[in-house]
Amino acid sequence: MTRRPTSRTPSDQPERDPDSTNPQPRASTASGAAKAAGTAKAAESAQKTAKPAAKKTAEKAAKKTAKKTAEAAAKKATKKTEKPKKAVKSAEPAAPARSGRAATPAAKAPRATARATAAAAPTDPTTPATTTAPTSPTASPSPVSPLAPLSPLSPLSPLSPVPEADRARLLDGTHHDPHSVLGAHLIGDGVAFRALRPYARAVTVVAGELRAELVDDGDGFFSAVVPLRAVPDSYRLHVTYEETDLEVPDAYGFLPALGEFDLHLLGEGRHERLWDALGARPMTHQGVRGTRFTVWAPNARGVRVVGDFNFWDGVGFPMRSLGGSGVWELFVPGLGAGELYKFQITRPDGGMTFRADPLARRTEVPPANSSVVHESAHVWRDEEWLRRRGETPVHEAPFSVYEVHLPSWRPGLTYRQLADQLPAYVADLGFTHVELMPVAEHPFGGSWGYQVTGFYAPTARLGSPDDFKHLVDALHRAGIGVLMDWVPAHFPRDDWALAEFDGRTLYEHEDPARAAHPDWGTLEFDYGRKEVRNFLVANATYWCEEFHIDGLRVDAVASMLYLDYSREHGEWSPNEHGGRENLDAVAFLQEMNATVYRRCPGVVTIAEESTAWDGVTRATHHTGPGAQGSPARGGLGFGLKWNMGWMHDSLGYMSKDPVHRKHHHHEMTFSMVYAYSENYVLPISHDEVVHGKRALVSKMPGDWWQQRADHRAYLGFMWAHPGKQLLFMGQEFAQGAEWSEGHGPDWWLLDPAYGAEADHRGVRDLVRDLNALYRAVPALWQRDTDPGGFAWVDGDAAEDNVFAFLRTDAQGAPLLAVSHFSPVVRQDYRLGVPEEYAAWQEVLNTDAARYGGSDTLNPHALKPDASPSHGRPASLRLTLPPLATIWLRPA
Repeated sequence: MTRRPTSRTPSDQPERDPDSTNPQPRASTASGAAKAAGTAKAAESAQKTAKPAAKKTAEKAAKKTAKKTAEAAAKKATKKTEKPKKAVKSAEPAAPARSGRAATPAAKAPRATARATAAAAPTDPTTPATTTAPTSPTASPSPVSPLAPLSPLSPLSPLSPVPEADRARLLDGTHHDPHSVLGAHLIGDGVAFRALRPYARAVTVVAGELRAELVDDGDGFFSAVVPLRAVPDSYRLHVTYEETDLEVPDAYGFLPALGEFDLHLLGEGRHERLWDALGARPMTHQGVRGTRFTVWAPNARGVRVVGDFNFWDGVGFPMRSLGGSGVWELFVPGLGAGELYKFQITRPDGGMTFRADPLARRTEVPPANSSVVHESAHVWRDEEWLRRRGETPVHEAPFSVYEVHLPSWRPGLTYRQLADQLPAYVADLGFTHVELMPVAEHPFGGSWGYQVTGFYAPTARLGSPDDFKHLVDALHRAGIGVLMDWVPAHFPRDDWALAEFDGRTLYEHEDPARAAHPDWGTLEFDYGRKEVRNFLVANATYWCEEFHIDGLRVDAVASMLYLDYSREHGEWSPNEHGGRENLDAVAFLQEMNATVYRRCPGVVTIAEESTAWDGVTRATHHTGPGAQGSPARGGLGFGLKWNMGWMHDSLGYMSKDPVHRKHHHHEMTFSMVYAYSENYVLPISHDEVVHGKRALVSKMPGDWWQQRADHRAYLGFMWAHPGKQLLFMGQEFAQGAEWSEGHGPDWWLLDPAYGAEADHRGVRDLVRDLNALYRAVPALWQRDTDPGGFAWVDGDAAEDNVFAFLRTDAQGAPLLAVSHFSPVVRQDYRLGVPEEYAAWQEVLNTDAARYGGSDTLNPHALKPDASPSHGRPASLRLTLPPLATIWLRPA
């Protein structure tokens, strides 16, 4: 079997593994593009040799044919009731074929003679072609049938050759309007048909019973003038190659498939469903099924679409520029889902670059990087979830997140296989949401996916876009919300992706100092350019609308907000107010958040922002004090913000030996100084358990028992602290090793055959109970953003390593949380409590034996006495277990 080239360039193509999951081109009898390239030179040589003889032969044959045809037509002209005799009887029109799918690129030398015969009238090859301006392919200046012949019969030239200037630009890939040259155009003496079909031996126009063979003009051009009154409403091209024939509608016989309103919105940078306007979209256009290709490349001198369907040779598929929009468009009939493609762009300097589609909705499996035409067939079944998800604002609802690196959670599983396992696992543990990473396509599979090359495509490593929808659907039907990591801060420099996409800076800032990200070797987006901002804003809504994503965790927000981020003095320029804020990025984030919340009810956006920027989770229309000298402005509009300060401080405290913790007591209490300045998530994320930082349990000091006890006590403290929770996979069962993309979590630790399995299972049982109690006790989540829902009982017990506080719900019902980070038992430990409750019951103790603890409990109801303590008129006497957190509620 001959395989076709499938990679990003038309030469040096790797063969595809027939057993891989990539979209597979069909088997072909073609000898391939390489053979075509080799025979093309022979064709050119043969053409030069044959041209003089061909011309004489053609003229002689044409005159003889014209004479006989004219005599025959004159005899029949007196018979008014007879129709003109057809030169060639037409066969039944073929079903729409995939353009070029069965074609062979092997070239033959142009034939020495050329024919252009129509069903209508005699032609005179000595009459020069008319050169009036072409008209629309669908224009009909006369009410009579477009296939009716001209009357009286006129001698016409069979040739309408492409003007040399147009020919050169089409061959060089620099023509901005190929439809004005190619296709069918009404001229003074008939209809001129022109086609550009490299490697074809013959091209025939077929319209009803009309068959007109075009003349081979060389270089892949075919043309003729057919004596018709109007351009046919529909016609097809029958193309003959060396080893096969195909018959398809002419791609250059169609009006633009992108409307004026779309172009207006694109020009304004306000197309909120940008993916409907740009990219590859299967559709029915003018009654014909095919695929519309559109791409924004305003600096390009020309754009072609290439793919399997044309053997990665774009000469015959130039796109047209749609006015001053910067958008290039081509509707290719017969093409559908599964086709591989790229855009071949002629840069301003005349060089060529092959680029993946920025709006591709599907890609090849990396490291292959072609785009794939996609059409979704998924039928959603999560209507009930979508209806309910916006009933309660997220900051007033339970929200505990299990963070998952999809390719390594269970290595080797596809999206559909994950759908069979992940929802059940997460639901059993009681998490309300999962956060999935990496989702958007990216080059390096062993990464977090933060260098995105396919912003509109789920990574193909695990399956198709519909497979990913199936996973989201399954999670929703299990009652689990789906968040995803979203990366609008930067993009990689791969020369097949966004970097200098059309030969000049486009998606990146034109100032190299502003474009280059100093930390990651990537490029920063130009947020001040409306089309780039539109690309990103629409991308945010795309994931929420097309994939029913419930929230976006936005990566590296701080790097976007500051012009001097990771830059030294002299390496950055201040904004128009003299400040360090990137005002373009601020405007982008505000627009993105406002658009997402308006279009997608119930969706939440979460900022990974590591500074004290004012108003990250304040609404965009609410103004507040400016920062660093900038003018007053609205908030950024996020729903939640990662509390990086809490994470850093609390992990710093926990890493200390208990005997030294008293000197770092403030690191655990400082978070309450600013806890209500934003709507926070408490993240124990992927960033904290890799790259030498160690897994959560391994950060704890002491022996294995003490490490696990600290681990459990810390989780209890975290779940009781104001804010939402996020835990990276593997930490729910105290995995000791850092995450590895190669094998993911150490599931074998939960194998009953493993001697220490009970230690790890106990931690997982604790996480399950934490989530169950968390959901059941509104005091732990209902007033997360209300200072009235929290009160210290004792925040100064540094000598005892004790932290005690009350959480209350909207009705005032309390929960008492006490964390004791010392490895001793403290009997009769007195804590002040509200006097109105007659007894308190321990509802959680991380030292319970079933979690792997020493089972030091408060098993009976505790009655407060009238002894004042901690500023309260009543107090409890508790037993504090070693390295443990306990929760108590009124009995």
